[in-house]
Amino acid sequence: MLSLGNTPATNKTVLDRYMKLPIPDDKCQAMYVWVDGSGENLRSKTRTVNFIPKSPSELPIWNFDGSSTGQAEGSNSDVYLHPVALYRDPFRLGNNKLVLCETYKHNKTPTDTNRRRKCVEVMTKAAAEHPWFGMEQEYTLLDIDNHPLGWPKNGYPGPQGPYYCGVGARKVYGRDVVEAHYRACLYTGINISGTNAEVMPAQWEFQVGPCEGITMGDDLWMARYLLHRVAEDFGVVVSLDPKPIPGDWNGAGMHTNFSTDAMRKPNGILAIETAIEKLGKVHAAHIRAYDPHGGKDNERRLTGLHETSSIHDFSAGVANRGASIRIPRGVAEEKTGYLEDRRPSSNADPYVVSERLVRTICLDES
Repeated sequence: MLSLGNTPATNKTVLDRYMKLPIPDDKCQAMYVWVDGSGENLRSKTRTVNFIPKSPSELPIWNFDGSSTGQAEGSNSDVYLHPVALYRDPFRLGNNKLVLCETYKHNKTPTDTNRRRKCVEVMTKAAAEHPWFGMEQEYTLLDIDNHPLGWPKNGYPGPQGPYYCGVGARKVYGRDVVEAHYRACLYTGINISGTNAEVMPAQWEFQVGPCEGITMGDDLWMARYLLHRVAEDFGVVVSLDPKPIPGDWNGAGMHTNFSTDAMRKPNGILAIETAIEKLGKVHAAHIRAYDPHGGKDNERRLTGLHETSSIHDFSAGVANRGASIRIPRGVAEEKTGYLEDRRPSSNADPYVVSERLVRTICLDES
């Protein structure tokens, strides 16, 4: 058996022998996936069902020990999993499924980190606006010892510059993980639209969208699950920390592109400008919502340096990556399209971000 750091690495060739074994036609392995009590991490477990599900509503509600995930007390630990989205399983293949779930307490109310339920309500109210999203998920790859992948163990790589969209062994670290994740997302049905190496070495980004309404949060959470699961196979750790390395290194965000039907129509720039005015009035509320710790994580990232705006000031500009809200150059020229909210942190909950944007822009709620 090989060893990666302190973690034993099993032989994937031996595993493949067993994964090729056929299973009965009328059985399916359903991997239930959910957000745990941290609001950032994901958990999963599998059950066998005696049919091939076509929609999440066909699958049974299940439960788990919430006292082990930060979602319940030990004296009343049952938390319930309600299937809400269904994906093809890229690890087990065949008719097997990944099942994204909402979590509910013993009294049938949503758990504290079930942000999806409120998001669904908001998206339903704003359905006539047809809100579209595209989220750019940045992340950092680490060795098992939590050191950035490919970085010298007793120092730092050369300064930023050659790594963004780079190519070559001295500029790019972890491409195998990135390519495997991309294919896995496409296989599942997630609307992944691209990927690239980021400014800091060992940092990457993938984009999901355009997605309408609640599908944005569903697809991004499942894409995160796939990323962690793929990296596990390579013995690599994924960090969504918005400032994984202090100092003169770029942080990690989840830039969110947003549009309504009115913005996408001719002269939609007027609707975009109105939306920006609304966002400016509730900047502080959005900052609190844009990371899992009420803005504390983003304090380390939104400094006004390294392609960020200051966390304390709201700003907007055309093609300005140092602004809170960026209007792409092409949108300004064509006077139609979308805006980019550059404030959400890499570990933000996509349900919270998308809900907050729709609540402010479409429903005029603070």
